[in-house]
Amino acid sequence: MAGTDAPRSWQVAGVVSFYMSAALVMVFVNKAVLNSSPDLPLFFLLIQLTLAVVLLHGAAFVSKGVEIPKLELKTAKKLAPVTIVNVVGLVFNILCLRGVDASFFQIARGMVLPLTIIVSSIHGRSLPSLRVIFAAAIVTAGFFIGVAPNSATTDRWHEAPSRLSIAYGVLSSLFIAIHAVLIKMSLPHAQNSTIQLAYWQNLGSALLLGPFILLQGELSKLSQLISTPEWNAEVFVWGSIVTGVFGFLLCVAGLLSIKVTSPITHMFSSAARSAVQTLLGVWIFGDLLTANRAISILVIAIGTMYYTWVKSVETTPAPPRSALAPPKDDIEANGGIQLERLEDEVHDWQAEKNKQTA
Repeated sequence: MAGTDAPRSWQVAGVVSFYMSAALVMVFVNKAVLNSSPDLPLFFLLIQLTLAVVLLHGAAFVSKGVEIPKLELKTAKKLAPVTIVNVVGLVFNILCLRGVDASFFQIARGMVLPLTIIVSSIHGRSLPSLRVIFAAAIVTAGFFIGVAPNSATTDRWHEAPSRLSIAYGVLSSLFIAIHAVLIKMSLPHAQNSTIQLAYWQNLGSALLLGPFILLQGELSKLSQLISTPEWNAEVFVWGSIVTGVFGFLLCVAGLLSIKVTSPITHMFSSAARSAVQTLLGVWIFGDLLTANRAISILVIAIGTMYYTWVKSVETTPAPPRSALAPPKDDIEANGGIQLERLEDEVHDWQAEKNKQTA
């Protein structure tokens, strides 16, 4: 038995390390590109979404397990709501990251869990358990500790994040919560395939972004930057490629973690990633780390881990191992591909379906 357990331990360690590394690369490369080209957030996002579609086609060519859906207008209309909510959430997310420190980003988007619980309860017309409410209260308290005025000082390093950037973070969290509900209704239209739904969302989001890029004048801003000697085009080009590729790798890591890890394991790795992300933000970008920010990150992590434990205890019977997936609060580590979040929604959708059947 020991011989069979050892490889599995190495598998878990490898997948968790891979996921954490890819997620950290996504956040910091995104931030580096947005720092160098703050006027091109939508065009930057469009490149990531386009690369996601191209890489999915490449994966389908290599593996028969990846199936590209047939493009039909009827299906596109049915998936329009979830696609619109997806792209709006991504836009608010990248605008939030542009306006805050990398270490503060997770605080600005700290309301993902409470808002998801609220939206799911309203949609399901049911009240969550007291323990779930308590977990949401802990996370909410952590959020307000982090955004309190004295959580960042206006010293020679940085100024406090603007209210607009924090509002972008809250709106991003809200659209993630709405997206979670819409996915449950949208999966049947994509043959209950998370890969097909991810393809539809990435392709649809890219098409929807096009007109807004023109309206925002980002193409003219790009031409101006190209003619500016001070602009470092290499950061933008290579950053776009790296985030597009690593976004796809995150999708692979999400699918791998379904097979070899549990949600609780993933939550602990997410907490560890938050700590590493904060330290790297201070080291790489010179982010300001105050006591309030450190306490906020810790409280949010504790509340999220407590919620994961509560859900694992309350869920009976336990779902099959293959249905388990990482939590759905990792959009910041993701330029468009969100299979890990989609897989989590499959689990919720299947659980509700089983309850109705029973």
